[in-house]
Amino acid sequence: MFRGSKTVISIDLKGVIASGARAQLNNEALNSIFTKLEKMKCDAISININSPGGSPVQSSLIGNKIKSIALKKKIKVYAFVEDVAASGGYWLACSADKIYADNNSIIGSIGVISGGFGFTGLIKKIGVERRIFTAGQNKSFLDPFSPVNKTDLNKLKKIQNNIHDNFISWVKSSRGKKIKSSNEKEIFSGSFWLAKEAKSLGLIDDIGSEARTLKSIFGEKVKIKKIKQAKSLKQKLGLGIHQDYVSTLFDKLREEQLFSKYGL
Repeated sequence: MFRGSKTVISIDLKGVIASGARAQLNNEALNSIFTKLEKMKCDAISININSPGGSPVQSSLIGNKIKSIALKKKIKVYAFVEDVAASGGYWLACSADKIYADNNSIIGSIGVISGGFGFTGLIKKIGVERRIFTAGQNKSFLDPFSPVNKTDLNKLKKIQNNIHDNFISWVKSSRGKKIKSSNEKEIFSGSFWLAKEAKSLGLIDDIGSEARTLKSIFGEKVKIKKIKQAKSLKQKLGLGIHQDYVSTLFDKLREEQLFSKYGL
């Protein structure tokens, strides 16, 4: 290391945020990276984000873990958005002290969504009788083969609103006075913007790439050290590829669907 040079550890947070063994972006999957990050000496952390969102729980766990590591090390975190940091992807970006993006990056979507299908018309048409037996009046909550009832809908909206409030609090705690109160209704509506407008709304700090921005902050001699997830023995040997093919295909289709929402 050259005299006076600084070291920045760079990690990738890319893909759909979801729990489960197959998901690449969740707290458990990132455990090896976080362990390395806690042990390595550095002057800052850089996170490269390309995510359309996903699980609010995993977004919260990852975001809090990054903040706790930075706090323990007494260093700053810089986020760099690639194609998109939307919904849970923006939640991750708000674990940083400063957020940068490309001119064409998509930012925002601070909201909560739940989706599904209803088959009541279909089963009636083909002459199928729905039979469901429960112990507990709410056990059949939002059953796709039954009409939506007001009680279920109100409960779902309450849960969504509470998660949305948690999301808003997280963003406000990160962005602080950079977000003007006069813009809050628009910002927290679930809409999204290109980087230039996102900057004017206070959602990001500036336009800039990782290498160029970190050099402007830490000098031309800055060392950007990338750390990646360690592959499991199963992955290294290529085991389970055929067995998991169908599940992997559905995961990929879901990922494509989420990214396509933002025209990507």
